[in-house]
Amino acid sequence: MVENETKLHIAFYGGSFDPPHKGHLKIAQKLTEVFALDEFIFIPAFHAPHKKDKKPTSAFHRYAMLCLATNDESKIKVSKMELDLPEKPYSIETLTKLKTELPDSKIFFVMGADSWQDITTWREWEKVLTIVNIIVVTRPPIEIGFSHVTPEIQRRIVDLRDKIDFELDEEDRIYITNAVEIEISATEIRNEIRENRSDWQANVPDEAAKYIEKYKIYEL
Repeated sequence: MVENETKLHIAFYGGSFDPPHKGHLKIAQKLTEVFALDEFIFIPAFHAPHKKDKKPTSAFHRYAMLCLATNDESKIKVSKMELDLPEKPYSIETLTKLKTELPDSKIFFVMGADSWQDITTWREWEKVLTIVNIIVVTRPPIEIGFSHVTPEIQRRIVDLRDKIDFELDEEDRIYITNAVEIEISATEIRNEIRENRSDWQANVPDEAAKYIEKYKIYEL
């Protein structure tokens, strides 16, 4: 599966993770296995710049919850790179920085089906899809479409749905995978907590759930 054994394969998964849930963790675990990744790194956004109308939970709480949720995973880590910057970066700025800092690594940028469907709202979205490898993780019931991107971008797409054995292309590609299909919604988890329901705990890693309860993160 790995075309160059000397090149580290590192995936970066940006998002709000508000809160991080078992779906996020399963994506990290499964993609690390399927794509033979050396590292999988979560990048919690200070505030997603293309979602200016939505104010997330404190970035520091979300960072702490991710660290707790991934503490027992040796290959899965959490980066503060977007939290340490004085201004909220766009994905293209983050990816350009990673390309500069990791010139000898094969970089993968992970996004969910909802992000893929909204990709044309991102700053320099075509560059985002060509500067590194992209892994799009499908999630029911969201339908994955391709007509919203240009023919040039469409030619880069490799559909890996229902495929277990495959080889990565030497060139940067956009990989579509259904290796993980877990229907968990962070929005629903927040709503369940605010409604004082307990069923949300089944969808959140134990240590992160304890943190949410201890610091009353989502209570009104």
